[in-house]
Amino acid sequence: MTHPTRIEGRAAALRIENLDTDQIMPKQFLRGIDKAGLKEGLLHDLRFDTQGKLRPGFVLNQDAYADASVLIAGSNFGCGSSREHAVWGLQQFGIKAIVASSYAEIFHSNAMNNRLLLVSLPPETIERLMADADDPDNNGIIIDIESQQVRSRSVQASFDLVPRHRRMFLEGLDNIGLSMTYRDEIDRFARTHWQQQPWLKDVAALTRQRLASR
Repeated sequence: MTHPTRIEGRAAALRIENLDTDQIMPKQFLRGIDKAGLKEGLLHDLRFDTQGKLRPGFVLNQDAYADASVLIAGSNFGCGSSREHAVWGLQQFGIKAIVASSYAEIFHSNAMNNRLLLVSLPPETIERLMADADDPDNNGIIIDIESQQVRSRSVQASFDLVPRHRRMFLEGLDNIGLSMTYRDEIDRFARTHWQQQPWLKDVAALTRQRLASR
């Protein structure tokens, strides 16, 4: 199976510093037991007013950015509480990548582990990307994961990915999928472990059996 090596689409500038996960996915949308319905909750208080009507001035409510797949965002994106729903909501909304100068650590882990690409670039490059995104006729962006390059109308910049994350995106793997690529090594380790320390195997099950037989 082949997997996309680049993300290409329309960019939208979200000029908000320290946008926290409580704003990205408000608490009232966390009541379900699955991922359903999170698209509606994404950035809810920024997208809707107190009467539930769309705010026409918000960038993602504008027709020109309705199909944006890349956010050019302010620094410290995703700060606040650990809320994986924020990542799922962004993905359900159609966001495939975020480009910013910095991210909160937990959000970064949640995003990359769910294959929502986060690209870090210097603040001055972010400003240029935002300026490009402000022109709906020329705001296309390409993020090449294999070459680790971002290209827009006026920007060509390199970004870093740790080898593990780069492999996950290029091979279409999440954390579990990546772990399973080491299945043979894991099985060999387990066999050696139980051969060397057989008294540790199934201790809990054996203890329950002994207690039940009394």
